[in-house]
Order: sequence, then structure tokens, then C-alpha cells
Amino acid sequence: MHPNPVLLVIAHGSRDPRHAATVHALVRRVRSLRPGLRVETGFLDFNVPSVHGVLESLAAEGVRDVVALPLLLTRAFHAKADIPAVLREAPFRLRIRQADVLGPSPLLLHALDRRLYEAGLAPADKSSTGVVLASAGSTDPEAIAVIADIAREWRHTGWCAVRPAFASASLPRTEDAVRELRAAGCARVAVAPYVLAPGFLPDRIARGAAEADVLAGVLGPAPEVARVVVDRYDQARLPRLTALGA
Repeated sequence: MHPNPVLLVIAHGSRDPRHAATVHALVRRVRSLRPGLRVETGFLDFNVPSVHGVLESLAAEGVRDVVALPLLLTRAFHAKADIPAVLREAPFRLRIRQADVLGPSPLLLHALDRRLYEAGLAPADKSSTGVVLASAGSTDPEAIAVIADIAREWRHTGWCAVRPAFASASLPRTEDAVRELRAAGCARVAVAPYVLAPGFLPDRIARGAAEADVLAGVLGPAPEVARVVVDRYDQARLPRLTALGA
């Protein structure tokens, strides 16, 4: 019986020590969901171990199969260019499959709800609360469109209104979306960071939430996020059906 592929979680990395600490907390939760699965963590920048370093170590141990999972919420530049480039430099004896990014997923909407409730809202507040879905931002039109789609889908779960906002590269900014929801007549306004870990851009989102009534925490090691990681791993490791065989 062949062992399961090693799961390599690929995180962006940050000079902010909270970032790596949050990534490691999420990976611990993933391990708790799938005992026996080997899960490693590699960073693209700023933190160690690097993705390349982890891959070299795995190859030296004799590992053959790896599922590389981008710890990203949208398919933007890092998922399309940076990560494939790093994986192409891996030792040739490794068989690597790149898993899909985490979002979009209904589980992530549940995680967003969880963080808002932890910040003080209740399910009964939904119909009178406008929410800013605040993401890091991207120059990739596909990623921006996905955030807008998620906002529309989340609105249909009962919130008064949901507006997307971005910390960089795109508009509107968090503070502008907060004011728009106030002007639209929402009784209260909440900001939900659609980001995985603390850092420079999440801090910018927090500053933009100064006029909001509620600021949720980052998604971090929410149970739902860990479940998405496991789901993406399973999707990547299972044999892919061809169009003719499906």
C-alpha cells in the first residue's frame, strides 16, 4: 500500500511574526483533522523553512509524492506564477501535484460568520448589519471578480448588505465601503477581513475599520479553514478522471 502523499502547505510569509505563528496554528489544526498525514510548511518569502528547502529535505529522505497546497484564498499571481515556478525547481525525483487555492468555498463563509460572532454579533443581527468583505486586493481581474462573487453569495445568507473592499491594488478601500453601508441605512456596520493571517495589509484593513461597529479577526486557524485545506488535499491526491472516463 502506497503511503499518502506528503502535504506541503505553502504560505506567503511576512516580516510580521504573527503571520508565521498563525500559519503554524492552522497547520496544527489540519494535523488534528487527519492524524497520520504528514504535513509540512514552507514559506515563499521572509520566513523559514523555504518551500525549496522543504522540498530538498523531503527528496533527501526518499519521499516521492507531494501535494503542494497554496495557502491562498484566490487564484492570483502567487498561485498562477510564483508557486509553479518554485515547484518547477524541485528535485526531479519528487512527484508534485499542486492543489487548488482555498477559496471560494461555503466553508469559508461559515468561517467569516464565526469570526463576526466571536467579535460580538449574533445571528439575529444579520438582517440589520452591513458587512464589508475586506480582502488584501490584487491586480488580477479574476481574483477581484471572485471577491465580488463571494460578497453576493454571502449577502444571500441574510446580511443586510455585503460590500467588497480591498487593502491594496483595487478599490474601494475598507473605510469607503464602511461609509457606503452607513449611507445605505444599515443599522450597524461590520468589517470581516477575508485574509488568513495578520500582517501589513490586514493591519491596513483594521485601520480602515475605525468607523465600523465591529471588526472581526482574521480567518486564521478557524476549524472551517482547516477542513478546506484537507478537502483540497484530498481533491489533489485522488486520481483525476478524464473527460471521457468521467
